[in-house]
Amino acid sequence: MNEGEGLRIHRLQRDILMPQLESFLAAAPDAEARAPYLAVRAALDEYEIPPELTERVGAIAEVLLTSGRVRHLYGPGAELSLWSLFQKTPRGRDIARSIESANAALKRVAGQPLESISIIARGPAAYSLTLKTAELQMAVRFEPAGIRLENLELGAG
Repeated sequence: MNEGEGLRIHRLQRDILMPQLESFLAAAPDAEARAPYLAVRAALDEYEIPPELTERVGAIAEVLLTSGRVRHLYGPGAELSLWSLFQKTPRGRDIARSIESANAALKRVAGQPLESISIIARGPAAYSLTLKTAELQMAVRFEPAGIRLENLELGAG
């Protein structure tokens, strides 16, 4: 899937998203706030999410996935289906790119004996993994927005 494309959804994904969407609609304070959610509901009914709504659908999916509600209410198969949809949204693609970037950075450590490894909290839901070898010290940050190389020092040994 390319950026700027819409999303085709499956019935299971629609059935998972619709109750959460209805909750968002019920909580919206006025017609203006409800409008984008009504547009998403209409798109869900057509099983086709236009490009301008993929970010909003991704946000709804993310709430369901991170809260554990999908697995709890519908089971692991439903969770996997929604995860598959989320990965096609702008946020899902951003996270995938951050993981690819982190994996590329971590390749520098491959084959080197680790001198130390540690994890520290950088804030709520933000953590940093530090790896030290004779040749480098690397800190990789994990946070809801994705994963990124926080620091790289060559010749740190």
